[in-house]
Amino acid sequence: MHEVVRDYLFVAVFVLFGIFAIILVLGVAWLLRPYKPTPDKLITYECSVPPRGTAWVQFRIIYYLFAILFVIFDVEAIFLFPWGAALKWLKEQGLGILAFVDMLIFLVILAFGWIYAWRKGILRWT
Repeated sequence: MHEVVRDYLFVAVFVLFGIFAIILVLGVAWLLRPYKPTPDKLITYECSVPPRGTAWVQFRIIYYLFAILFVIFDVEAIFLFPWGAALKWLKEQGLGILAFVDMLIFLVILAFGWIYAWRKGILRWT
């Protein structure tokens, strides 16, 4: 058997074992849990305030778009920190300018996305 196939087989067995362990733990927890529903336990919990109306609420689509934009720019920040930490080492290896230009291209692409969202009015709450 090839070494590469053996490595992938190891990963596959590890993933299957992890899935099996999760299913086993959740199954045991489901079997051992007490189940005594009462009307008080079945109502929606709203910070000790008695609920009014139904729990079904439709949100405007703009909130979802705003959340997606937040996630995109949050991921941008996650990429900036390790890049900044590795920049000194990259500079010592002679790759400082290349790393800087790569991050500049990344930021320009994200800036175009932000400008597009701003012009489309996605960032406006009203």
